[in-house]
Amino acid sequence: MTPRRTAEPEPALIWERPEPPARRTPHPLSRALIVGAALELADADGLDGVSIRRVAAALEVGPMRLYGYVDTKSELLDLMADAVYAEIVPPAGRPPQDWRAGLRLIAALTRRAALRHEWFPELLGGRPHLGPHALAALEAKLAALHRVPGLAGRPAELRRAAAAFQSYLVGSLRTELSERQADRAEGRSEEQWRDANSPYLRRVLAAGRHPLLAELVVEGEHPTPGEEFEAGLEVVLDGIAALVC
Repeated sequence: MTPRRTAEPEPALIWERPEPPARRTPHPLSRALIVGAALELADADGLDGVSIRRVAAALEVGPMRLYGYVDTKSELLDLMADAVYAEIVPPAGRPPQDWRAGLRLIAALTRRAALRHEWFPELLGGRPHLGPHALAALEAKLAALHRVPGLAGRPAELRRAAAAFQSYLVGSLRTELSERQADRAEGRSEEQWRDANSPYLRRVLAAGRHPLLAELVVEGEHPTPGEEFEAGLEVVLDGIAALVC
């Protein structure tokens, strides 16, 4: 009789895997040190500037010493993202009882973190992050949505509201950061870009083929990125409230 094969245990995720034992060396290592070095590289050069080799060089160790702490670059990115999520989790204590205030706080913390770490929105929008800080941030968002009158006990609508809120954050922040990076690459501000392109746009709009665009451009306001972010957020919050009307 052929013995039954036991299933191979799945490798533990980085969140459950202990770090290698500490070693006495001139350059001690830890996941915290590795992530800190990776964050500095990403903040300076974007995600393209992060590699196991470059992180090892920043820590003055050989690349092979990093393995065991992190097995792949994907794991390193997960750790980096979770470190940023720590900046998004609302402060401990009594959360805002008003659900709108709770979501506004999370949105403001997310934008502040994204402006500090411009690469961060590139890691959003795909599969959910499962690190401890990411899960805490998600729980805070769901807790705020759970306080929407009539939304508790309606998981389908709650999921839809959470997705809409997250999609707004990701889309608006990616747009804002793309514009900021373009301004930096061109060496001019958004206002300077607008001044340079306004004569052409006004000539095109004067032809009358785009009346709604003309009304928006000529008579509309030109809010700052922060004001635009907050105004769009209010539209999303109104939509969430309408889910249960």
